[in-house]
Amino acid sequence: MDKHDVLPVGVVAHRSGFAPSALRYYESQGLITATRSSGGQRRYERGVLRRLAFIRAASNVGLSLEEIRVELDKLPDGRTPTRADWERISHHWRGRLDDQIRALQRLRDGLESCIGCGCLSLKSCAFTNPEDWAAEDERAPGAAFLPPLLRKPHVVR
Repeated sequence: MDKHDVLPVGVVAHRSGFAPSALRYYESQGLITATRSSGGQRRYERGVLRRLAFIRAASNVGLSLEEIRVELDKLPDGRTPTRADWERISHHWRGRLDDQIRALQRLRDGLESCIGCGCLSLKSCAFTNPEDWAAEDERAPGAAFLPPLLRKPHVVR
């Protein structure tokens, strides 16, 4: 491999927009790999930039790290993924994107009246959730009427 085919951590961080700590984390999680220079510094193959772009895009549409790992594990080892490889794995989450778009449109269209929280503070809540029946439903707690894709548990970091 030519020395121009490997990039130091600073270059990968700058080109990908991820902090070096994120690169180390993704490496520890098996999402990307690095080699070490003779001085012990991380070196990444140029193809890691595509993986990182995929990680960013996939996380921006709501895929968990585990879901991202499953998709990345479908890529070939030993060569830079091709356009066909990326099309194949991104096809799997096209339906999820469509579901998210519909869920966000529902949220957008209901913002003026209700966001699905079940608070009973609006007249429409008394109609759609009389006597707070949703609190007894398995959809509770939280915004019981939001589409499931928008009701993921909030993780405080």
